[in-house]
Amino acid sequence: MQRKLAPFILTQFASVSSVISGSMVFIAIPWIALELTGSAATSGLVVALTGIPGLLLAPFLGSIIDRFGRKRTAIWVELITALTSLLIPLVALTIGLNIPWLIILGIIRGIVAPGGGTARKSLVPDVAEPAKMTLDRANSIHEAIFAAGFAIGPALATFFIAQIGSTNTFFIVAAIGFLSGIFATFIRAKEKHEENDESEKEPFFIYAMQGFKILFSNPAVFVMMGAIMTLAVIYLPTEMVVLPAHFTQLGDPEGLGLVISAGAGASVIGALAFEQLHKRLSYSTILRMGILGIGLSMLPLSLLPSVPWMVFFFAILGLAWGPLLPLLNTVIQKKIPANKRGRVFALELTIWHAGPLISMYAVGTAVDALGVGLVYMVLAAGVLTAGLVVSFNKYIKQMNA
Repeated sequence: MQRKLAPFILTQFASVSSVISGSMVFIAIPWIALELTGSAATSGLVVALTGIPGLLLAPFLGSIIDRFGRKRTAIWVELITALTSLLIPLVALTIGLNIPWLIILGIIRGIVAPGGGTARKSLVPDVAEPAKMTLDRANSIHEAIFAAGFAIGPALATFFIAQIGSTNTFFIVAAIGFLSGIFATFIRAKEKHEENDESEKEPFFIYAMQGFKILFSNPAVFVMMGAIMTLAVIYLPTEMVVLPAHFTQLGDPEGLGLVISAGAGASVIGALAFEQLHKRLSYSTILRMGILGIGLSMLPLSLLPSVPWMVFFFAILGLAWGPLLPLLNTVIQKKIPANKRGRVFALELTIWHAGPLISMYAVGTAVDALGVGLVYMVLAAGVLTAGLVVSFNKYIKQMNA
């Protein structure tokens, strides 16, 4: 069979466009909330509330992917998300933007936005096969592209916030997101589909909930999800609430973008290293190194050093983070049948949304009451402790089977 790289390349173009657009929102929404209120607690509340649709609807997005197709979902999700992104600047230019409107518009966007990344992760084996790539290599590249987009997005967001304002930045967000849908329309790949999948005969709600049953019956995937939950609950608030509060106090949006982008840029290197790491180390060892490395690098960051030092330690954090998502993707793709892949990846999406909802407002309130430094130090200790618990879980070696 002739090697066909075009489907894989187009999938990565769609991915990087989507991630750049989404990571700009990651910075822009809490920044708007801080501009409107000056409160880290309110900023955390806005981020948490706008994540509710992703939490509630993720299992259904996964079932849509499995039932109606990975490519088709990737196209329509991105196009609809781009249109919803335009609502924020349009409301700001017409009736004026306030916190209730920001929450409503963020929720509208959040109803569909998370599905694109889930669909593309589910599609990776289908485009890797004609490209004659191993799953290790395909996921390494896919997550490196994701990290590259996440490195570019915050820097672009802070640049456009400084140049054209925080709400007008969403015109750029929409334009880049629209490109993702366009790239996805040109992907030509045969989607693998197992015959005689009895779950497809179930009512839609039961069909959507199958992901939980699959997850609990596979300890290796369950351990990986536990590690991801740790990072979602404890680590993500540092980037979404704690650091924005710190750099808002300093009046330095460019510093925030530089620090976040340094970590994301280093995670590109970590993701690309995944294939080579697996030639020398087991999956379980890579997981241990990643999650413990994140906790250890957070400890000096919690001392809030100068921007150059924060860039340095965030780069170390990014190197530790980089291999984790390719590892998760590969374990799921190897152990979960293709027909059920979307629903399991949707649970990963649920975790990323549920985690911040659990902790975001509490972290914002603590920052307002106790200050950035103390809260950051507690979160760093929490990540390190949770990493030790995950690392010594008795099921972790099943990832290597």
